[in-house]
Amino acid sequence: MGKGKRVMVKEPKKNKNRRMSNEEIEQKKKIIKRTFFTIVALLIIFIVAMIANNYIILDNNERTNLVINNNNVTTDLKNDVLIKDDIIYLSEADIANFFDKHIYYDEGTEKIITTYEKKIAEIGFEENVININGSDKEIYAHAIRENGEVYLPVSEMADVYDVEIQSIPETKVITMDSLDREQKRAIVNKDTAVKSSTNFIARTVDRVEKGEAVIVVSTDGKYSRIRTSDGKIGIIKSNRLENEFTIREDMEEEKQVDGKVNLTWDYFSEYVLAPDRSGTTIEGVNVVSPSFFYLDTDGELKENVGSEGQAYIEWAHNNGYKVWPMVSNAVAANESLDITSNIMNSYESRKKLIENIVEKCVEYDLDGINIDFENMYAEDKDMYSRFIIELTPRLKEIGMVTSVDVTAPDGADTWSLCFDRNVIGDVADYIIFMAYDQNGTSSLKPGTTAGYNWVQLNLTKFLQTEAIEPEKLILGIPFYTRVWTTDSDGDIISRNTVDMKDIDSVIPEGVEKTWNDELKQNYVEYMDGSNKRQIWIEDIESLKAKVSLVIENNLAGVASWQKDMESNDVWQMLESELAK
Repeated sequence: MGKGKRVMVKEPKKNKNRRMSNEEIEQKKKIIKRTFFTIVALLIIFIVAMIANNYIILDNNERTNLVINNNNVTTDLKNDVLIKDDIIYLSEADIANFFDKHIYYDEGTEKIITTYEKKIAEIGFEENVININGSDKEIYAHAIRENGEVYLPVSEMADVYDVEIQSIPETKVITMDSLDREQKRAIVNKDTAVKSSTNFIARTVDRVEKGEAVIVVSTDGKYSRIRTSDGKIGIIKSNRLENEFTIREDMEEEKQVDGKVNLTWDYFSEYVLAPDRSGTTIEGVNVVSPSFFYLDTDGELKENVGSEGQAYIEWAHNNGYKVWPMVSNAVAANESLDITSNIMNSYESRKKLIENIVEKCVEYDLDGINIDFENMYAEDKDMYSRFIIELTPRLKEIGMVTSVDVTAPDGADTWSLCFDRNVIGDVADYIIFMAYDQNGTSSLKPGTTAGYNWVQLNLTKFLQTEAIEPEKLILGIPFYTRVWTTDSDGDIISRNTVDMKDIDSVIPEGVEKTWNDELKQNYVEYMDGSNKRQIWIEDIESLKAKVSLVIENNLAGVASWQKDMESNDVWQMLESELAK
């Protein structure tokens, strides 16, 4: 057979004029449509960006904007800011919100009482006068009532709230700056827009010109938050600022005591002279609280200082101890309920007592005061809080510390429920929990003076339920215990208080101590004829366990009741434990 020929088969040529299918046409339309909308969107973004960067979109404020410490708080206002005859008014509710949550209307004097840091002020509704820390000052306005709300002339009260106030009518902005807070300024080195955020597209809130001074609120690398001269707050690039300078430093209040407070109460009655402690020291102690002041049966502040007390103060200061004397209401015994109630329920009486306390602090060159009011009516709780609210700024003004003694949160009306611990802890420099007399002179059964578990439970209530800041809470500890004697029926015959230093001399020879790990105390019991004696012992080990709670909870320190009841080794232990 001959060779077969290879046959080449040609592909048919594509017809360029072929009509697209309907499906292909629809697909092409979609692509064109998407491209068109993408271009339009980009154009819109570009135009918006150009507008945002070249025009100010100012708020047409229907209400005056309020800026406090570089925060626009307008949305938080309870009521509108009022401006009448160039006087700026804030409602009582807004004063409470921003400056003084304890602001108070006194029905007896028909005045508003307001406190802030080192100032207490009273202002009425008729006279253009304000009383600040006991001195009258003429002003250009008074409190008013508007639409059922009470308003205060805050622009006339800048001294009270320690603020600098500026009104900017052009932009309807009012600024208030606390004079104890840091403030920085800088110069703008280029005309620039102030933006509402760091986003690529952000509203322009203002424009600043080269050479203009602005307040620098904060700086975070590439961007800075500023406040313009119009009171507007916004963002610019940090490289637009130069020559930053501080015009006001933060003013932090220095504490009198470095580290933990180690206070001891030095008690003597109004009939006894102050103890002579010359030539002695108390290891580790940094505060002493002698019982110098008390209320008499007429509710007047009396003193037991004299030349002996003045020598005591000199001794304390020479040894580096701060002196915070006690002010007690306990001298009048059963009459203290009504005496204290009468004072607490009258603003004028509270003011008089406060003035007398301030005078004594100045006269005797004291460092603070320890308020030890006990046995009060539960219904006077809020008025007692008012006393502490009104006392504290007066003492702060002259550099004095306010410390207030309170009992455990749960208990009898006149012993426990008469204190608002949350308010006292918020206002005073220190609140002292007298963590003893768990079982005291009125107890119906024998028991410990201050069991560890009871102290721990109540500290949790102070810190969590009562929301006391730990750095304000001082733990009171006992230098004493009780010997309980019961008859064969278990009825209490006696409950004798015994000083810590004398415990071992009270326990008969051969009686063994047993450690109770729940109470973290040694315990003894023994028979005396047909009667039983029981002692829950306060000693170095029991106190050390309680002091450990100060360290664990980062409390302010300890206060011991009372000097001269202790054993000699207690001061070294306290100093060592509090240094941890």
